[in-house]
Amino acid sequence: MIEHWDESRWGPLNQENMRRKLIDDGYPSVSCYTYPRGTVFAEHTHRVDKKDAVLEGEFAITIEGEEFLLRPGDVIEVPSNTIHQAEVRGITPVVSLDAARDLK
Repeated sequence: MIEHWDESRWGPLNQENMRRKLIDDGYPSVSCYTYPRGTVFAEHTHRVDKKDAVLEGEFAITIEGEEFLLRPGDVIEVPSNTIHQAEVRGITPVVSLDAARDLK
């Protein structure tokens, strides 16, 4: 489920290139967030399809009971209405792009 950054296809890993990739993937609403160590998001859902992309740090995302550890350059899709939770791992803050696609 994790898509890893491919520099040969998308260029160097940076916020601009990752944002462009997410938009090209059909997720036009992209926001950047920095989460300090210790940040935890309890189980929740969204009414839209989402992709979470990590630029810095390690972000553990549990989707319907299965944990995925995202590192820089990793992207994971979270379909609408899917129960998931997340937490920052380690001591480094996570810089993440949160991309959403409205359901029609």
